Amino acid sequence: MNGPKIAVIDYGAGNLRSVAKALEWAGAFAMITREPEEISKADAVVLPGQGACDMAMQSLKDLNLIDVINDVANRNIPFLGVCLGLQLLFDWTEEGDTYCLGLFPGKVRKFPPSRKIPHMGWNTIYKQGSHSFLNNILDESYFYFVHSYYVDLEDQPDAACYTTYGVEFCSAFASGNIMGTQFHPEKSGILGLQFYKNFVNFLK
Repeated sequence: MNGPKIAVIDYGAGNLRSVAKALEWAGAFAMITREPEEISKADAVVLPGQGACDMAMQSLKDLNLIDVINDVANRNIPFLGVCLGLQLLFDWTEEGDTYCLGLFPGKVRKFPPSRKIPHMGWNTIYKQGSHSFLNNILDESYFYFVHSYYVDLEDQPDAACYTTYGVEFCSAFASGNIMGTQFHPEKSGILGLQFYKNFVNFLK
């Protein structure tokens, strides 16, 4: 397949085929891999994820992927975190009291007990700021979420989306070459696929 080569990191915590199919729909060649050299040489990288932050970080360490992720980010290679992959981009998580990748300042916190956990189903996003990652995404659109923890941003990125579920939390963001969504774009219909299309277009 023609198109940019995107490495989808396989560390045992993601719905990899769904993400790969969405990237292929958007015009990319998606390569599911856990090989550091393949990730390093890719045109872009996606870090998907489902499950727990502490176990995911341990898996990334065991597979020797921490350094290559930091290297990719520092070389301005386009990078996308999805669901758990978004949470891992920040400093620290309450889930297992674990330090994460630390690419951005922010904490991952558990939803307050006043709301049913996990936050599961369709909810609204509210856009703020400007970045091509948010192109053709309508404000107050609905996307599909499944998570018990949320990102509490400490710095304002280039652009962000916010959602309310007991508290206001970051549901998507973009800062330079690094982007992320808390919801699952690949499970969110045509508007969700637009995020993958925007990410692929960013490479061009």
